[in-house]
Amino acid sequence: MITIRELEKRFSFLKEDLLNILLEIHNVVAEIAADASLDMVRDSLVYFSGTRGGHVSAGICIATPKPDHVRLGFIHGTYLPDPLHLLEGKTFPMRFMRIRSFDTAPWDEIRQLILAHSQLDPYNLPPVPPVFD
Repeated sequence: MITIRELEKRFSFLKEDLLNILLEIHNVVAEIAADASLDMVRDSLVYFSGTRGGHVSAGICIATPKPDHVRLGFIHGTYLPDPLHLLEGKTFPMRFMRIRSFDTAPWDEIRQLILAHSQLDPYNLPPVPPVFD
């Protein structure tokens, strides 16, 4: 996986708070899935389990810097438990959340979402998404 130093260089144009969010997401993925692969697609960081498949079949998350937030996306986010309703989006099954500040980000919940998504097997998902409350 790419190093923190390389990420800092690649995203040096970002405000410090947004860069710190990207770096923390990178750290969380490294903790949860030490064997994660990373592709940089345009300005997005696409994390996936290369031993299980590619971006879609083994996706962990996608982190995309925006002007005022970092968008954390989940290819199969519809299937994630989201009791705090952090996820948004209407494109089935993709869901995402906006992280606007490092200090106010719900890091424990973000960690749980990344963990749950890293364990999803899209080949065994029900045809209709479950409803989580």
